[in-house]
Amino acid sequence: MESTIAQVRLKGPEGEGLDPGSDKAVVIGAGIGGLAAAVRLATAGFDVTVLEAAPGPGGKMRCVPSAVGPVDAGPTVLTMRSVFDDLFQAAGTSLDDHLTLIPQPVIARHWWPDGSVLDLFSDREASARAVRDWGGPDAERDFRAFCTKAEAAFRAFDRPVMQSPSPRIAGILAGAARAPALWPALLSGMTLRRFLAGQFRDPRLAQLFGRYATYVGGTPDLSPAVLSLIWHAEEQGVWSVKGGMFRLALALAELAAAKGATFRYGQHATRILTRAGRVSGVETAGGDTIPAARVLFNGDPAALSEGLLGPDVRGAVPSTASEPRSHSARVWSFAARLTGPARPLAHHNVFFSDDPSGEYASLTQGRDQTAPSLYICAEDRADGTVPDGPERFEIILNAPPTAQSRAAPDRHEVETCLTRTFGTLQRFGLTFDPVPDATALTGPAQFAQLFPGSTGSIYGRSPHGPLAAFRRPGAATRLPGLWIAGGGAHPGAGVPMAAISGRHAAEAMIADRDSTSRSGRTAMPGGTSTASATTVPAPSRS
Repeated sequence: MESTIAQVRLKGPEGEGLDPGSDKAVVIGAGIGGLAAAVRLATAGFDVTVLEAAPGPGGKMRCVPSAVGPVDAGPTVLTMRSVFDDLFQAAGTSLDDHLTLIPQPVIARHWWPDGSVLDLFSDREASARAVRDWGGPDAERDFRAFCTKAEAAFRAFDRPVMQSPSPRIAGILAGAARAPALWPALLSGMTLRRFLAGQFRDPRLAQLFGRYATYVGGTPDLSPAVLSLIWHAEEQGVWSVKGGMFRLALALAELAAAKGATFRYGQHATRILTRAGRVSGVETAGGDTIPAARVLFNGDPAALSEGLLGPDVRGAVPSTASEPRSHSARVWSFAARLTGPARPLAHHNVFFSDDPSGEYASLTQGRDQTAPSLYICAEDRADGTVPDGPERFEIILNAPPTAQSRAAPDRHEVETCLTRTFGTLQRFGLTFDPVPDATALTGPAQFAQLFPGSTGSIYGRSPHGPLAAFRRPGAATRLPGLWIAGGGAHPGAGVPMAAISGRHAAEAMIADRDSTSRSGRTAMPGGTSTASATTVPAPSRS
């Protein structure tokens, strides 16, 4: 029965009446999570304002200029396409009307110092044949068995965890009961490295799939075995976006604007305001105050608990939702002419270290790897052609987070990273002309400056430990009227996961508006915590 209590109207920051049933919403941050939410909120009739400190949308889905055009400096892999098909369909259109996605039959080309090279495909049979030709019949058998277990893990976690705003342990257990092959991966303390060592007789395959922990900011030594499900996410299909991944962010921003959302770029939000125990608006660095009954924060959750958005929201998210931190990265984004080995680069490539057992030891101790594996995206090879001339590259090295914040890397960092990157690649037969300079490098200190509160970590909370995935914050916070989305929130890091987090937040905000409008709920001080547990994140190579 509807409440008979008259609805209390919140006085907005500028003095006008603002009730909890208002459709005014502010999205702070135009990363993928914020953009996905803005599309859904605007489609649902919200009056949406998106504040973004950068000059354009994308967040970590960045691009930088090069001699042959914009080059990606963030995520390079698009998986789980259905997440984006659903998002565009929810807005009454289709993904294909806005972007050209190029399916990648070769998921990645993998290179080892011993000269061996292995392609894995979005077709399991093609991958199995390639593994057999590369490593023999035992390697093929091990690979097929692993695929079965990775698929079981994905299916057990997808609906009750990744797609659910509140992960359900009962659902996971039910899925595991139907898939005995999954049980070893769920054992307490079973790390990804230990799990893979029991799956593969060829240590190169264990090294290959162990690297998937880095896609969510961890290492195989300390991450849970269930992260093996990332392989199945990729096996279902990998796409590139024609023109660069950043065009996905542009398309989402254009769609949200077409639905009525207002974007204010170069506008840094400095404070989330409250009144009567509920969100009432947002202040910007330019001195503007935007009244809003609902705010979505699409940034690192630590920025809230550290008070970077004002004292009123310090307790909205517990500090444990962001600690300990995931790893960071050093990212080269540049254009050059490549002279390479007889076998050309694919669109996605991994060059492995010759020390698979000790590769991550220094990283877990907060130090840079001396002999890192390297990921290369040859951006202009997405359609299978090899450019005749300069082309665009993104190269990623894992790195620890940092408390420092700088606009540019220092000279020592650049020189060291040049040696570890291009010296290593030269031993594989790759040379780049010209070798990039400091302007092409983004490191942990630059990520720390770009994304306040992150300490350079680009994946949110660390995935290390058996329960780490359940300690990310959910969309709801302890403060009524405030929600969060992005790679630091449930369900975790990765482009599709950030979009799913935006869906969770938007659905919760819509439900809150509708229930408030129906019940005439009185705004009361305080509020209870409705933060949910989180889940296993999905892949991102940046």
